[in-house]
Amino acid sequence: MNDPVRAVVAIIPAFDEADRIAETVRAAASIPSVTSVIVVDDASSDQTGERARAAGATVLRNDRNRGKAAAMLLGARAAPADAALLFLDADLGETARHAAALIEPVARGETDATIALLPPPPGSVGGHGFVVRLARRGILRATGWTATQPLSGQRCLTRAAFDAAMPFAARFGVETAMTIDLLRAGMRVREVPVPFAHRWSGTTWRDQLHRLRQFLDVASALAGRRTAS
Repeated sequence: MNDPVRAVVAIIPAFDEADRIAETVRAAASIPSVTSVIVVDDASSDQTGERARAAGATVLRNDRNRGKAAAMLLGARAAPADAALLFLDADLGETARHAAALIEPVARGETDATIALLPPPPGSVGGHGFVVRLARRGILRATGWTATQPLSGQRCLTRAAFDAAMPFAARFGVETAMTIDLLRAGMRVREVPVPFAHRWSGTTWRDQLHRLRQFLDVASALAGRRTAS
């Protein structure tokens, strides 16, 4: 039988999110089962860290930008050893309160990890479907499981599931690799619809560069998991 979940720590990697981080922190902290909120400021150039701290979060700061996976790992290592870990993006704003739906199945012992299924982006916003397809196909080949939203960063894990996902893949490959590692370790993974809302990527050259970086990170994560299989 699974050990009971005694605490849930929300971990929020953040880079230049001063406009939304305080609202995200307050919303996450309002969830009854969340005992603390840790924001990992990944060397932001704005007031992300200051605003997160003022909103009630414990703030850890990297001395240089180390990427999402490293920020997640730093936050997790600062959490109590018996706590379940709730990973949230910094730009969720007040919708972060809906993360309770991710926590509940884990707290009840029904699953070892949950992954949020977000509503589709409005209109034609978005456009990183080629990265999603790469991740989905890679997870399917590695595990036989089809992920609906393989890049979703909103996840809740037991400590045992977190340990099973070590070592993390770098940067934006972390979610794809985590899913593969959890399933290969025999962990139960469940996708949960959650009405989160966050900033969607557009079609500027910066957005396209972001997608290229995602693609390369996911491809690298998948290559590493093929070697390990």
